[in-house]
Amino acid sequence: MIKSPHFEQNPSMYSFLPIFYLAWADAVLTPSEINNLQKVIEDQKWLSDVERQYLITYLDPKSPPSPRELKSWQTEIRKATTGLDVDKNYSLLDIGLTVAEYHGASHKDNSFQITRASLVVLEEVLGVISSEAIYHFRSKSHQVKSIKSSEKAAFDTQKMVLLLDGDQHEIIKRVKTVISDPAFAYVDESNLEEYREQVLKWCKLLADQGFGAMAYPKAYGGGGDMRQYFTIMETLSYHDLSLVIKFGVQFGLWGMSLYFLGTEKHHKKYLEGIGTLETPGCFAMTETGHGSNVKGLETTATYDRKSGNLVINTPHDYACKEYIGNAAVHGQKATVFAKLIIDEVDYGVNAFVVTLRDKKGRLSKGVRIEDCGRKMGLNGVDNGKIWFDQVEIPYDDMLDRFASIDSKGDFQSSITSDNRRFFTMLGTLVGGRIGIPRSGLSAMKSGLTIATKYANKRKQFGPENGEEIPILNYRTHQRRLMPLLAQTYALHFALRYLTDRFINRTEDDMQEIEALAAGLKSFTTWQTTATLQMCREACGGKGYLSENRIDRLKNDSDIYTTFEGDNTVLMQLVAKSRLSEFKKEFADINLFGALGYIVNQAKVGLVEMNPITVRNTDADHLLDFEFYLSAFRFRERDVLTSAARRIKKHLDAGMDSFDAFNQTQNHMVDVGIAYAERVVLEQFVEAVRAVEDPQLLRSLTRLCQLFALTQIEKNKGWYLEHDYMVGSKTKAIRRMVNQLCLEVREESVALVDAFDIPESCLGAQILQD
Repeated sequence: MIKSPHFEQNPSMYSFLPIFYLAWADAVLTPSEINNLQKVIEDQKWLSDVERQYLITYLDPKSPPSPRELKSWQTEIRKATTGLDVDKNYSLLDIGLTVAEYHGASHKDNSFQITRASLVVLEEVLGVISSEAIYHFRSKSHQVKSIKSSEKAAFDTQKMVLLLDGDQHEIIKRVKTVISDPAFAYVDESNLEEYREQVLKWCKLLADQGFGAMAYPKAYGGGGDMRQYFTIMETLSYHDLSLVIKFGVQFGLWGMSLYFLGTEKHHKKYLEGIGTLETPGCFAMTETGHGSNVKGLETTATYDRKSGNLVINTPHDYACKEYIGNAAVHGQKATVFAKLIIDEVDYGVNAFVVTLRDKKGRLSKGVRIEDCGRKMGLNGVDNGKIWFDQVEIPYDDMLDRFASIDSKGDFQSSITSDNRRFFTMLGTLVGGRIGIPRSGLSAMKSGLTIATKYANKRKQFGPENGEEIPILNYRTHQRRLMPLLAQTYALHFALRYLTDRFINRTEDDMQEIEALAAGLKSFTTWQTTATLQMCREACGGKGYLSENRIDRLKNDSDIYTTFEGDNTVLMQLVAKSRLSEFKKEFADINLFGALGYIVNQAKVGLVEMNPITVRNTDADHLLDFEFYLSAFRFRERDVLTSAARRIKKHLDAGMDSFDAFNQTQNHMVDVGIAYAERVVLEQFVEAVRAVEDPQLLRSLTRLCQLFALTQIEKNKGWYLEHDYMVGSKTKAIRRMVNQLCLEVREESVALVDAFDIPESCLGAQILQD
């Protein structure tokens, strides 16, 4: 309390106490604040000269009030304002008069006149919103009007679970039951040897359930259901990702390569043992010196006419097989990709089964293996390097579905072209590019579940002296997480579509399916990395603690961007496929065909880019699926056309096809991304339109709108550059994204609950506190 004869003689001076308190509350009075406060005091005619000078002494930056004095001022103001209704808009003037009256001032006959105009100026200088001034002096009295937590959404969560699971609900339920068992409790990763052994045990338990052999024919102990195999992989990804990759290497890469590239003799000999994990194996394709360039690998498989067998050899150190899962400790056999050499003639890359070690773990003669050691993540998988020194294998261990050696020792294949044979062989292995993004999707769902539920319960900040609010009520936090939640739902339906296309594939479809798999694998795993990073940041320091699992999700899934093909390289493959309309070979682009496509593009542009559409900011338009589909398709077509023009220009200038492609690589990646975005949107729209339940339809429609507008907002520079939109429209889109984020936030907890991830798998202490 201010103790001064001046205040006792003229209690109206207490009117300035709230002003002084707010002025000093941040511990610093700036020159402009001092000048404005001094001017207001000097303008008060009801004060004597002595009283004015006394009040001005409280504005001396060299002599600020002590913390104790400042606290006493606050106490006095709170006492005086106890009876004020916080829901009314009290200004500093109102509060000041209340404090003065509390100390005995009477303003009925007082000449005290402080103009509201001067008060407005003063409040602007102090940064006080007049209508909120009362909250600075009341303890925990400000009732938050922000959106409340709404764990009960308008839709039935179990219905959303069933919609997401579709016809795979029963197998998903089975897998979740198994991985929720105490036998699958998470283990300490610090001991590399113990962790690897535990992951192997988990795989064996899953094999005992019949999950590993699910895709193999029933004749060889399998389930004969490829769709369920992909579902199992995705569901297991709610658990330890080392387990998922170990499982995928054993039953997917090793087993599927033998199934798809081998013939009946190989199936009879190996498949049952692979499915039960009696025969642990590897997929040995990648070499140190060639990485993504499989066609250029240097390991050789030379046919020995005398013995009738094949000899596998690593010609130099950089031709070793590197980063091979299961190789360092557990793998007994491997599918090895090598150049087939017969009588010194190179017949291109083929696949062979090679024994690495016996059942007691002893290496085969001529096989050398090195442990890759600890990695950034996935340390439950024993990756290794493999060298072969003239390792002899039986003739029958050449996987001969597409090529073989006849009884005379001559090469035979129904596919004449080495290139076509090579790509046909690799095309059968596209399943890996389905399993990896689906695993990444589960990692995204886990991260978003943790981050969203934490943000819904974690309270921080709020109005002055008001109740703290959940951080998910802040627009910036909604902007961080809600578009990612919408994107995750979008990718769920897109990857389901990819799986359906692969399961029901025909030979004529394969080129398109390979491009689709490459594009969605790249797009999804890039988003996995970005999403988990945002989830970590959104959880603050808690997200950095290992006990909350986001670090494992981040580290273990980071490699997904280069697993099954580097994403940048894959997007270029997508672009090559998309450019097939323009070319037979890159060295011979058909000008007539290119021009025809360009003319068609121009016609579409005239229809879509009319002034009304370009400037339309109506809510109905901005929320219309047809607007999104047109925008995404236009962008894809234009990016594709632009890339074709650039390549054609380089070729016309005399550049060879390799250099022409190299000069346009960044444009090619853009082609792949635009293609993936369009496919994801189309499949989300199609899935939403098929929903009959009105409550689910409303929620999924909102998610689809948020996904589409977020992508358009991300690419708004491109749309502005191409005159597809004007600035007023992109601003309207930004406002609409904000509104949709708010609406999605209202049911965000229910939306992540619909992922139905077992609590034991989430394994985040952050959700238990």
